[in-house]
Amino acid sequence: MLATSQPLTSARLIVHERLGLALLFALLIGVFIVLLPAPLLSLLGRSLSDRDGHFVGLANFHSYFASGALLRAFGHSLLVASLSTLLVLTSAFATAWALTRTRLPLRGWLRGALLLPILAPSLLPAISLIYLFGEQGVLKAWLGDSSIYGPLGIVLGSCFWTVPHALMILLTALSQADARHYEAAEVLGASTWRTFFTVTLPNARYGLVSAGFVVFILVFTDFGVPKVIGGQYAMLATDVYKQVIGQQRFEMGAVVSVLLLLPALLAFLADRWVQRRQAATLTARAVPWQPKANRLRDLWGAALLLPALSFIGAVIGMAIYASLVTYWPYNLNLSLNNYQFGRLIGDGWSSYFNSLRLAGLTMLAGTVLVFLNTWLSQRTPQPQALTTLFQLLSLLPLAVPGMTLGLGYIFFFNHPDNPINGLYGGMTILVLCTLTHFYSVPHLNLVTAFKQLDSEFESVGESLRASRLQILCRVSLPLSLPALLDVALYFFVNAMTTVSAVVFLYGPHTNLAAISVLNLDDAGQTAAAAAMAVCIMATCALAKLLHGLLGAVLHRQQRAWRGA
Repeated sequence: MLATSQPLTSARLIVHERLGLALLFALLIGVFIVLLPAPLLSLLGRSLSDRDGHFVGLANFHSYFASGALLRAFGHSLLVASLSTLLVLTSAFATAWALTRTRLPLRGWLRGALLLPILAPSLLPAISLIYLFGEQGVLKAWLGDSSIYGPLGIVLGSCFWTVPHALMILLTALSQADARHYEAAEVLGASTWRTFFTVTLPNARYGLVSAGFVVFILVFTDFGVPKVIGGQYAMLATDVYKQVIGQQRFEMGAVVSVLLLLPALLAFLADRWVQRRQAATLTARAVPWQPKANRLRDLWGAALLLPALSFIGAVIGMAIYASLVTYWPYNLNLSLNNYQFGRLIGDGWSSYFNSLRLAGLTMLAGTVLVFLNTWLSQRTPQPQALTTLFQLLSLLPLAVPGMTLGLGYIFFFNHPDNPINGLYGGMTILVLCTLTHFYSVPHLNLVTAFKQLDSEFESVGESLRASRLQILCRVSLPLSLPALLDVALYFFVNAMTTVSAVVFLYGPHTNLAAISVLNLDDAGQTAAAAAMAVCIMATCALAKLLHGLLGAVLHRQQRAWRGA
C-alpha cells in the first residue's frame, strides 16, 4: 500500500504544481493587459470623445483631417523617416561589411565606437548639430543658405541615434555566411562585385529589410530630435506634444496618437511577415566564413568606416565640448559652470538622480518580470491559449510609439473611476510605462536563451522528483545569467535615455534627466542641456563597462562546465 501511495502523491504534487504555474502565468498576463491593451483602449476611446468626454464618433478625426494638419505632419514624418532609413541602411551596411569582411585591427573597439550613440538620449545629437551647424555653429558655412533647423537637422540627428540599431541587426546577418558559397564563386571565376551581388547581398536581404523597418518605426515615431531641431517643420510626434501640452486638447492629442500608431503597427506586421519567410542561411553542413588577408579589401573597409566614425565622433565630441564652454560663442574658456544645475533649474541634480532611480527600478523589476514570464511560457507546461495570448502581448510594445503609450497611460491611470489613479505623477507609473515600452526586446533575448537549453532538463528533473522551482534555481537561472545581464543593461540604458514615453507622466517631484534636457533647451540653456545629456551618456557608458566586467567574470566562472 505504501509503495503505491507514494507515486500517487508525487503525481498529485505534479498536478498541483502545474495548476499553480498556470494560475501564476494567467495572473501575470492579466497584469500585462492592464499595462498595455487597457491604456491603448482608453486612448482610442478618448479619440472618439469630445473635450467633456461625450462620445462623438469620428468627428475629431474629421476635424483634424479638414484642418490640413494631417497631410502636412504625416507627409513630413513619412519623408523624414524614408530618407533616414535609406541613409542609415547604406551607412550601417557599409560599416557592418567592413567589420565582418576585413581583418582590420581593433575591430572590437571600432564596433564599440559605432554603437556609442545607443548610450545617448536622442536629444544629444540634435543639440550637438545646433552647435555644429546652427546660426552660430562652427561649421555653419558648410550649409550655405540652408538651415539645420528643419528636415535636414531631423534626418541627420535621426541617423545618428538609429545607426546602432540597424548595425546590430546587419552585423548578425553578415556574420552568418557560409564559406562554401564564396569558394564556389571563386572557383567559377566570379568577380568581387558579382560575388557581392549574388552571394553577400542575397544572404543579408532579410537583415536589411528588418533593419529598415526598425529604423523607419524609430524615426517616424521619434519626438526628441524634431522637438529640439525641427523648428517649424511639423511632425506627427511633435504634433501630439503641441496638442496636449501647448493647447490642452487631449482629445486631439489622442487622435494624432492613434494616427501615429497605425504606420508603426503596419511596419511591424510587415516585418513579422518578412521574418516568417526567412530561410536559414547556415545549415548543419555550413562552413563558417572567415575573411582572408587582403590589403586592398582592408583599405576599402577603413574607407567605409571613416565617414560613420567621423560623424559619430564629431557629434559626441561637440556635445562634450559645448557642455564645457563657459558662454558660447563669446567666452570659449572651459569650465564646469554648465554642470551647476542648481542655478539653472529649480530641482538641480534631483532630475538626474530621479533618472537613476527610474533606471534602477526598471532594471530590477523588468529583469525579474521578463525572466519569470519567459520561463513560464518556455519552460513550463501551459495551456496553448495562454501561451498564444502572451506571445501576442509580449511583441505588441514593439509597434507602440512612446508618445502613444504615454498618452494612453494618462487616460487610463488618471481616470477618476480607476482605483489606482493615485499612481499618476509618481515614480511607479514611470517605471511601469518604461518597463512596458521596452519589454519586447528583452523578452526576445531571453526566449532565444531558453530555446538554447535542452528540454530534457525538466524531464530529468521530474524523474528525480525535483520541482520546477528547484530546476529553475539550479539549472535555468544559472544558465541564463549572461542573457539576464544583457536584459538588465537594456532596461537601464533605455530608462536613462527615454523621453517620449514619459514626457506626459512625470510630476513635480519626479522630473527626469532627459526631460530636463528638453526643458533646458526650451529655456535657451542649450549648453546646460548638452551637459545633462553628456551626464546621461556617461552614466550609460559606465553601466556598459560594468556589464562587460560582470560578463567577463561570469564567463570565466562558467567556462569550465560549459567546456569553453
